[in-house]
Amino acid sequence: MTVLWINLTIVFLCSFLSRYFSRPLVLNDSLVSLRPNKLFAIFTIISFTLVSGLRNNIGDTPFYIHTYNINNFTWEYVKSQDDIGFGILQMILKKYTDDPQILIFTTALITNVLIMIGLFKYSRLVELSTYVYITGGLFIVTMNGIRQCLAAAIIFTATKYLIEGKMIRYILVVIFASFFHQSALILIPIYFLVRYRAWSKATLILLLFSVLIVLCFNEFSKILFSAIQDSQYALYGQFNEGGANIFRVIVFAVPIVLAFFGREKLREIYPDSDVIINMAIIGLSFMIISIGNWIFARFNIYFELYQIILISWVVKVFRNKDQKLVYYAIVLCYFAYYYYESVINLNIKYASNYFG
Repeated sequence: MTVLWINLTIVFLCSFLSRYFSRPLVLNDSLVSLRPNKLFAIFTIISFTLVSGLRNNIGDTPFYIHTYNINNFTWEYVKSQDDIGFGILQMILKKYTDDPQILIFTTALITNVLIMIGLFKYSRLVELSTYVYITGGLFIVTMNGIRQCLAAAIIFTATKYLIEGKMIRYILVVIFASFFHQSALILIPIYFLVRYRAWSKATLILLLFSVLIVLCFNEFSKILFSAIQDSQYALYGQFNEGGANIFRVIVFAVPIVLAFFGREKLREIYPDSDVIINMAIIGLSFMIISIGNWIFARFNIYFELYQIILISWVVKVFRNKDQKLVYYAIVLCYFAYYYYESVINLNIKYASNYFG
């Protein structure tokens, strides 16, 4: 964990300095956005990429290393795979080197660069977003679900199209991402769900529907796993390792609850917040459903980034004199959660051939 703790310190400091030395964009005497300092933003991205890209363990990383070592990745092999885009990526890399570390580094580079560009663009307090990206667990997840997180990062770049309602462009990005993980296609119907005003009746229906699924989970799971039994995700139906940690669900829900109570001010200071909130709420819905079976939390990978953006804005819905207290409370609470999840619960061990 030593490398991960050092990374947390470097990332928080660099992203804070990126905001501190940022250039404000003011329109009609109102702060519209902040343009972060590029130098410190690059240092943040470098730290994320090196730590993630030079690892040789965590989650399914050893599996990808083994697969890269034993396969030749011919066109015939690539075409036989469900996620053809990832196969093509491996085929290209293998032409230059047989070292599987290049695959880990390349996917880490693409994933973290795309995610950081989005966080620096849409976050109000960017150091809080990068901090929660680590302490909330998503950074570790990117080292576990490599293909799905790569797909999520690609789709995250289309947030602009989602906000502006450019449906065709958004769908094209989603289709491209699906070549790396087919579950990305779920974002196509999601587009039509998040274009409504946040906290409408549809929001309440969505959350109530999630709770109903949990209460009737056995019946729901039978129908779902029966529908996907002939797909590459049929294996999900065999997982029976219990539901997601209720503590994690609560942690995910808190920023959304705060956004609800400060919804009027949030809409005033961040007019594009409706889409961000709705994506976060859908993520919460998947987290609630994952209480029945943790595998559904994997779908939340596509939505958690928007919850991270939301956290960086909810601080600003409080009174000026209370914002510093809320800021420090978020930092301390997420630090405690990170320690509990990574050290006590999961006992994560970071290993690398490059870091001692």
